[in-house]
Amino acid sequence: MLNRIFLLLFLPLLLAACAQLPDKKGGHYKLFNFDALAKTDIDMVADTHVKQTLAQLKLLATKLYKRNPKEWKKTKWKSRDAAISRIFRQPIPSVNGKRSVASIRLAFDEHYKGDRVFAYIAGLASMLTISYNNKNDFYMFDSLDAQKIYNGARNIEAALWLLQTKKDRYGHYFLLSSGHGNSTTNRSYDRLFGKMIGQQDTLAQIVAVKNHRVIKNAIQSVAQFVFLPV
Repeated sequence: MLNRIFLLLFLPLLLAACAQLPDKKGGHYKLFNFDALAKTDIDMVADTHVKQTLAQLKLLATKLYKRNPKEWKKTKWKSRDAAISRIFRQPIPSVNGKRSVASIRLAFDEHYKGDRVFAYIAGLASMLTISYNNKNDFYMFDSLDAQKIYNGARNIEAALWLLQTKKDRYGHYFLLSSGHGNSTTNRSYDRLFGKMIGQQDTLAQIVAVKNHRVIKNAIQSVAQFVFLPV
């Protein structure tokens, strides 16, 4: 009995001591990740999906700014990288007071004179953040809504449709992307969007199974994609 009491009293101290051991160069070996101890498997999966999706959004922002350099030049930022960095601040900034779907739509508004890439990517990023219940780091007491995540995937599809089809009154695309204006099509955009949609759908299915919920599937019309609530 005394041995058990001793172990319970000194185990936290032992773990703290072992969490970081000095190496030969004066640094530390990190043997325990205490954040990981508080995470379930589903938390770690969610963390990975969210981080990958945000990384792919940054890549999409880079690609769109390369095709549309005039957009970031509308701003006070002196470089493309600086323009991208301001999008992924926490919290994700609003654009003219608009977030999520409203910000995505703003990128294709004839009257909007600002940075359309900023409005588009910030809208996607904030929409996806909302679908994750405004979290980007998950622990065992956090909950995710499979329907919201699924709807987020459908909203990425709608945003892609807007990007590929919307033109101004003069017949010019609001944002150049998949080879518009060239004889060949750049399929890297399709692959990038496909990854984001696939990750979102996979996470939705995992969460639905975990919570014993059924996702209500939405059939999007090819002629007119609509945004779903998140």
